[in-house]
Amino acid sequence: MRIKFINARILTLDDTFDVFEGELVVKDNLIEYVGEKAPVDDYDRIIDCNKNLLMPGFKNAHTHSAMTFVRSYADDLTLHDWLFNKIFPMEEKLTSDDIYELSKLAIAEYVSSGITANFDMYMEPRAFAKASIETGFRTVVLGCVNNFTESVQIMRENYAYLNNISELITYKLGFHAEYTTDEKILVELAKLANELHEPVFTHSSETKDEVEGCKTRHNGLTPTEYFDKLGLYNYGGGGYHLVEMSDHDIEIFKKRKLYAVTCPGSNTKLASGIADIKKFLDSNIPVAIGTDGPASNNALDMFREMFLVTGLQKLKHEDASCCDALDVLYMATVNGARAMGLDNADVLREGKLADIIMIDMHQPNMQPINNIAKNIVYSGSKQNIKMTMINGKILYENGNFYLGEDIEEIYRKANDITQKIKDKMN
Repeated sequence: MRIKFINARILTLDDTFDVFEGELVVKDNLIEYVGEKAPVDDYDRIIDCNKNLLMPGFKNAHTHSAMTFVRSYADDLTLHDWLFNKIFPMEEKLTSDDIYELSKLAIAEYVSSGITANFDMYMEPRAFAKASIETGFRTVVLGCVNNFTESVQIMRENYAYLNNISELITYKLGFHAEYTTDEKILVELAKLANELHEPVFTHSSETKDEVEGCKTRHNGLTPTEYFDKLGLYNYGGGGYHLVEMSDHDIEIFKKRKLYAVTCPGSNTKLASGIADIKKFLDSNIPVAIGTDGPASNNALDMFREMFLVTGLQKLKHEDASCCDALDVLYMATVNGARAMGLDNADVLREGKLADIIMIDMHQPNMQPINNIAKNIVYSGSKQNIKMTMINGKILYENGNFYLGEDIEEIYRKANDITQKIKDKMN
């Protein structure tokens, strides 16, 4: 299958933020050509972009997709109350089939907002992998071992299985958090990570209470210091949220070449605080962006996250020049891909995977045209997503979904599952 895009504006993000007018060709699942004029040849489809923008898809570097069922179910609560009294009890009622169906709703939201891959952390990872494969979505599945679910042995099995079932799926090692995972489990996980030479990712330093609790439990060590002491970061990885980071934590992240994944929407809604992105950037620590799950955000919307990243830094540092929009766009695309190990899906270049989105330039919020790249961050919206292609296949175009199942049926199943679980809570 060969698809030729003509009459396009193109933002490759391949060491440049410049936009040029040209053409792009996709052959099967790879980008075959990017430039001013593609060769004259036979193509299965020619798409006239009408001066709309082609660019790499957004990479959602931290989320819990199946939590669509608790979207707007437990809002306006403190983090502890929200998590332990509302979310955990609901999650106990989920089945693997529920997670499979609920994940498809999240995937629909991803593709309609220009997200071409996610870093998913949740129970029953094989269920989400199944949903991803069937819909054609790319995902990096993250282990989520803790005191209540999975085990390091199960993670070893998932690592072997999920890394070999589909070109759309990869699997990484991870655990929920320090406060939900006993040291015995973390020591075992560190052994596995060092055996496989694999990175490890986790929630970390999300709140002041979390950090102080860790210090109390582990002889004054912060979560980052504690994980490093256990050898969890010997082969890289990173942390999610990272709101409360000490200078020594920053030094460890730099030394271990860890990724900082910020989730400003979730942290704002749960009043967790504002991560100091400027400090990460000043220390040359790569930053990626995640939405977190649809229960704590509640939207899976990278446009909103991008604006919050830069906007909150300007407020935190009282400096309007702080955290340039171009850096933020890079976080949401290239850095996200690399944090997830998707180095072949980071930019638009010949030979790279065809994970491409089209931004509708013919809407008021994208006009007039001064600086397209910055306008995506400051003015862009989900409404501007005209097309989402993953692995060479168009999954969303002009408001229509191509996920292998009617979108209304996906909505119906999600509502039925949600009501079933709510009934069990009564």
